[in-house]
Amino acid sequence: MQLTEIKNRYESIFQSYGNPILDKHIKKIIELDYFLPYSSTFFCITNTQDLVFEYVSKNTKACLGIESSELQSRGMRYFWSMIHPDDIEKWLKALNDLMEFTLSEIPVSDRKRMSYTWNYRMKNSEDNYVNIIQNTTPLEFDAQMKPIIGLAHYTVLHSKITLPISASAKILNSKNEYETKYYNNYSQKLLLDGISRRERDIVRLLVLNFSTKDIANKLNISPNTVDTHRRNILKKLNISSTGELVGFLKTNLHLI
Repeated sequence: MQLTEIKNRYESIFQSYGNPILDKHIKKIIELDYFLPYSSTFFCITNTQDLVFEYVSKNTKACLGIESSELQSRGMRYFWSMIHPDDIEKWLKALNDLMEFTLSEIPVSDRKRMSYTWNYRMKNSEDNYVNIIQNTTPLEFDAQMKPIIGLAHYTVLHSKITLPISASAKILNSKNEYETKYYNNYSQKLLLDGISRRERDIVRLLVLNFSTKDIANKLNISPNTVDTHRRNILKKLNISSTGELVGFLKTNLHLI
Protein backbone atom coordinates (compact mmCIF):
# COMPACT_ATOMS: atom_id res chain seq x y z
CA MET A 1 0.00 0.00 0.00
CA GLN A 2 1.34 3.43 -0.96
CA LEU A 3 2.01 6.10 1.64
CA THR A 4 -0.74 8.33 0.28
CA GLU A 5 -3.24 5.47 0.53
CA ILE A 6 -2.28 4.80 4.16
CA LYS A 7 -2.53 8.50 4.98
CA ASN A 8 -5.95 8.75 3.39
CA ARG A 9 -7.17 5.63 5.16
CA TYR A 10 -5.96 6.91 8.55
CA GLU A 11 -7.70 10.22 7.88
CA SER A 12 -10.98 8.49 7.11
CA ILE A 13 -10.72 6.34 10.24
CA PHE A 14 -10.03 9.30 12.50
CA GLN A 15 -12.90 11.37 11.09
CA SER A 16 -15.41 11.92 13.86
CA TYR A 17 -18.86 10.44 13.86
CA GLY A 18 -19.88 13.25 16.23
CA ASN A 19 -21.22 11.21 19.16
CA PRO A 20 -21.01 7.62 17.89
CA ILE A 21 -22.85 4.77 19.51
CA LEU A 22 -20.60 2.15 21.11
CA ASP A 23 -20.80 -0.31 18.19
CA LYS A 24 -19.54 2.34 15.77
CA HIS A 25 -16.82 3.41 18.19
CA ILE A 26 -15.52 -0.16 18.48
CA LYS A 27 -15.78 -0.60 14.71
CA LYS A 28 -13.45 2.37 14.22
CA ILE A 29 -10.93 0.93 16.69
CA ILE A 30 -10.97 -2.46 14.95
CA GLU A 31 -10.58 -0.83 11.55
CA LEU A 32 -7.58 1.12 12.82
CA ASP A 33 -5.88 -2.04 14.14
CA TYR A 34 -5.49 -3.38 10.60
CA PHE A 35 -3.16 -0.49 9.74
CA LEU A 36 -1.26 -0.13 13.02
CA PRO A 37 2.39 -1.31 12.94
CA TYR A 38 3.61 -4.18 15.08
CA SER A 39 5.05 -3.00 18.40
CA SER A 40 5.48 -3.96 22.06
CA THR A 41 1.87 -2.97 22.79
CA PHE A 42 -1.50 -4.53 22.07
CA PHE A 43 -5.08 -3.60 22.91
CA CYS A 44 -8.38 -5.29 23.70
CA ILE A 45 -12.00 -4.27 24.02
CA THR A 46 -12.85 -5.68 27.44
CA ASN A 47 -16.26 -6.67 28.77
CA THR A 48 -15.95 -7.12 32.53
CA GLN A 49 -19.65 -7.84 32.91
CA ASP A 50 -19.51 -11.00 30.78
CA LEU A 51 -15.74 -11.55 31.29
CA VAL A 52 -15.09 -11.68 27.55
CA PHE A 53 -13.01 -9.79 25.04
CA GLU A 54 -15.11 -8.06 22.41
CA TYR A 55 -11.92 -7.68 20.36
CA VAL A 56 -8.21 -8.52 20.67
CA SER A 57 -5.65 -6.74 18.49
CA LYS A 58 -3.20 -8.52 16.21
CA ASN A 59 -0.16 -7.46 18.26
CA THR A 60 -1.00 -10.01 20.97
CA LYS A 61 0.98 -12.62 19.03
CA ALA A 62 4.06 -10.40 18.81
CA CYS A 63 3.86 -9.39 22.48
CA LEU A 64 2.88 -12.61 24.26
CA GLY A 65 3.18 -15.31 21.61
CA ILE A 66 -0.57 -15.93 21.87
CA GLU A 67 -2.86 -15.71 18.86
CA SER A 68 -5.45 -12.96 19.21
CA SER A 69 -8.17 -15.42 18.17
CA GLU A 70 -7.24 -17.79 21.02
CA LEU A 71 -7.27 -15.04 23.61
CA GLN A 72 -10.60 -13.74 22.36
CA SER A 73 -12.23 -17.18 22.34
CA ARG A 74 -10.97 -18.18 25.81
CA GLY A 75 -11.86 -14.90 27.49
CA MET A 76 -10.73 -12.88 30.46
CA ARG A 77 -10.50 -15.74 32.96
CA TYR A 78 -7.86 -17.37 30.75
CA PHE A 79 -6.00 -14.07 30.50
CA TRP A 80 -6.05 -13.62 34.28
CA SER A 81 -4.84 -17.21 34.84
CA MET A 82 -1.47 -16.20 33.39
CA ILE A 83 -0.83 -13.47 35.98
CA HIS A 84 2.11 -14.18 38.30
CA PRO A 85 0.83 -15.86 41.51
CA ASP A 86 2.77 -13.38 43.65
CA ASP A 87 0.99 -10.46 41.97
CA ILE A 88 -2.61 -11.69 42.11
CA GLU A 89 -3.43 -10.44 45.61
CA LYS A 90 -2.00 -6.96 44.91
CA TRP A 91 -3.65 -6.87 41.47
CA LEU A 92 -7.07 -7.70 42.92
CA LYS A 93 -6.60 -5.16 45.70
CA ALA A 94 -5.66 -2.50 43.14
CA LEU A 95 -8.76 -3.17 41.00
CA ASN A 96 -11.04 -3.15 44.02
CA ASP A 97 -9.57 0.10 45.33
CA LEU A 98 -9.91 1.78 41.92
CA MET A 99 -13.56 0.77 41.71
CA GLU A 100 -14.30 1.91 45.27
CA PHE A 101 -12.55 5.22 44.63
CA THR A 102 -14.51 5.81 41.43
CA LEU A 103 -17.89 5.00 42.96
CA SER A 104 -17.28 7.08 46.10
CA GLU A 105 -15.22 10.01 44.83
CA ILE A 106 -15.96 10.56 41.13
CA PRO A 107 -19.32 12.11 40.20
CA VAL A 108 -21.37 10.13 37.72
CA SER A 109 -21.08 12.93 35.17
CA ASP A 110 -17.26 12.70 35.22
CA ARG A 111 -16.80 8.94 34.94
CA LYS A 112 -16.73 8.93 31.14
CA ARG A 113 -13.55 11.04 31.30
CA MET A 114 -11.62 8.68 33.58
CA SER A 115 -8.58 6.56 32.68
CA TYR A 116 -7.07 3.82 34.86
CA THR A 117 -3.57 2.32 34.92
CA TRP A 118 -2.13 -0.64 36.82
CA ASN A 119 0.56 -3.27 36.30
CA TYR A 120 1.41 -6.92 36.95
CA ARG A 121 3.56 -9.76 35.61
CA MET A 122 2.15 -12.23 33.10
CA LYS A 123 3.36 -15.52 31.62
CA ASN A 124 3.94 -15.54 27.86
CA SER A 125 3.84 -18.51 25.48
CA GLU A 126 7.45 -19.42 26.39
CA ASP A 127 6.56 -19.68 30.11
CA ASN A 128 8.51 -16.50 30.90
CA TYR A 129 6.97 -13.76 32.99
CA VAL A 130 6.94 -10.28 31.44
CA ASN A 131 5.81 -6.97 32.90
CA ILE A 132 2.43 -5.68 31.74
CA ILE A 133 1.33 -2.08 32.17
CA GLN A 134 -2.41 -1.87 31.49
CA ASN A 135 -4.26 1.34 30.78
CA THR A 136 -8.04 1.11 30.49
CA THR A 137 -10.49 3.79 29.42
CA PRO A 138 -14.21 3.08 30.01
CA LEU A 139 -16.49 3.04 26.97
CA GLU A 140 -19.79 1.96 28.50
CA PHE A 141 -21.32 1.74 32.00
CA ASP A 142 -24.02 -0.29 33.72
CA ALA A 143 -27.10 1.13 35.46
CA GLN A 144 -25.03 2.00 38.54
CA MET A 145 -22.45 3.75 36.32
CA LYS A 146 -19.84 1.07 36.92
CA PRO A 147 -17.56 0.70 33.85
CA ILE A 148 -18.26 -2.57 32.04
CA ILE A 149 -16.88 -2.06 28.49
CA GLY A 150 -13.39 -0.63 28.18
CA LEU A 151 -10.56 0.01 25.75
CA ALA A 152 -7.49 -1.58 27.36
CA HIS A 153 -3.95 -0.91 26.14
CA TYR A 154 -1.17 -3.24 27.31
CA THR A 155 2.52 -2.32 27.21
CA VAL A 156 4.92 -5.27 27.54
CA LEU A 157 8.29 -4.78 29.28
CA HIS A 158 11.15 -7.21 29.93
CA SER A 159 10.92 -9.43 32.99
CA LYS A 160 14.27 -8.20 34.33
CA ILE A 161 12.81 -4.74 34.89
CA THR A 162 11.63 -4.50 38.50
CA LEU A 163 8.34 -2.64 38.78
CA PRO A 164 6.38 -2.03 41.97
CA ILE A 165 2.70 -2.96 41.69
CA SER A 166 0.82 0.32 41.55
CA ALA A 167 -2.51 1.73 40.36
CA SER A 168 -3.66 5.18 39.35
CA ALA A 169 -6.81 6.94 38.19
CA LYS A 170 -6.76 10.07 36.04
CA ILE A 171 -9.45 12.39 34.74
CA LEU A 172 -9.46 14.42 31.55
CA ASN A 173 -9.91 17.92 32.95
CA SER A 174 -11.33 21.09 31.42
CA LYS A 175 -7.95 21.81 29.78
CA ASN A 176 -8.05 18.43 28.03
CA GLU A 177 -5.12 17.27 30.18
CA TYR A 178 -5.09 14.12 32.28
CA GLU A 179 -4.98 14.95 35.98
CA THR A 180 -4.11 12.27 38.55
CA LYS A 181 -6.90 11.80 41.09
CA TYR A 182 -5.70 8.58 42.75
CA TYR A 183 -2.38 6.76 43.13
CA ASN A 184 -1.35 3.84 45.30
CA ASN A 185 1.86 1.78 45.38
CA TYR A 186 0.95 -1.67 46.66
CA SER A 187 4.53 -2.91 46.78
CA GLN A 188 5.38 -0.09 49.19
CA LYS A 189 2.45 -1.07 51.40
CA LEU A 190 3.81 -4.59 51.63
CA LEU A 191 7.14 -3.19 52.78
CA LEU A 192 5.58 -1.99 56.02
CA ASP A 193 4.03 -5.38 56.72
CA GLY A 194 6.77 -7.62 55.40
CA ILE A 195 9.77 -6.87 57.62
CA SER A 196 10.30 -7.25 61.35
CA ARG A 197 10.92 -4.46 63.85
CA ARG A 198 14.63 -5.34 64.07
CA GLU A 199 14.93 -5.39 60.28
CA ARG A 200 13.28 -1.98 60.14
CA ASP A 201 15.84 -0.66 62.65
CA ILE A 202 18.62 -1.87 60.37
CA VAL A 203 16.95 -0.31 57.32
CA ARG A 204 16.76 3.09 59.07
CA LEU A 205 20.48 2.96 59.92
CA LEU A 206 21.41 1.88 56.40
CA VAL A 207 19.56 4.90 55.00
CA LEU A 208 21.63 7.07 57.37
CA ASN A 209 24.77 5.56 55.77
CA PHE A 210 25.90 3.63 58.83
CA SER A 211 28.31 0.76 58.15
CA THR A 212 27.65 -2.83 59.15
CA LYS A 213 30.06 -2.43 62.09
CA ASP A 214 28.38 0.79 63.26
CA ILE A 215 24.93 -0.80 63.03
CA ALA A 216 26.14 -3.79 65.04
CA ASN A 217 27.50 -1.50 67.76
CA LYS A 218 24.30 0.57 67.94
CA LEU A 219 22.01 -2.46 68.14
CA ASN A 220 24.35 -4.57 70.32
CA ILE A 221 24.46 -7.43 67.83
CA SER A 222 27.28 -8.97 65.81
CA PRO A 223 28.22 -7.77 62.31
CA ASN A 224 27.34 -11.24 61.01
CA THR A 225 23.82 -10.86 62.41
CA VAL A 226 23.51 -7.48 60.70
CA ASP A 227 24.55 -9.06 57.38
CA THR A 228 22.04 -11.88 57.85
CA HIS A 229 19.22 -9.38 58.50
CA ARG A 230 20.30 -7.33 55.48
CA ARG A 231 20.23 -10.38 53.18
CA ASN A 232 16.78 -11.34 54.49
CA ILE A 233 15.50 -7.81 53.86
CA LEU A 234 16.73 -7.88 50.26
CA LYS A 235 15.13 -11.28 49.71
CA LYS A 236 11.79 -10.24 51.18
CA LEU A 237 11.64 -7.07 49.10
CA ASN A 238 12.98 -8.71 45.92
CA ILE A 239 15.75 -6.10 45.70
CA SER A 240 19.14 -7.13 44.36
CA SER A 241 21.55 -4.97 46.36
CA THR A 242 21.88 -2.84 49.48
CA GLY A 243 22.57 0.19 47.27
CA GLU A 244 19.29 -0.31 45.42
CA LEU A 245 17.45 -0.72 48.73
CA VAL A 246 18.93 2.47 50.19
CA GLY A 247 18.22 4.42 47.01
CA PHE A 248 14.62 3.22 46.97
CA LEU A 249 14.04 4.12 50.61
CA LYS A 250 15.68 7.54 50.37
CA THR A 251 13.00 8.46 47.84
CA ASN A 252 10.26 6.92 50.01
CA LEU A 253 11.21 8.04 53.50
CA HIS A 254 7.61 7.75 54.71
CA LEU A 255 8.03 3.98 54.64
CA ILE A 256 10.63 3.90 57.41
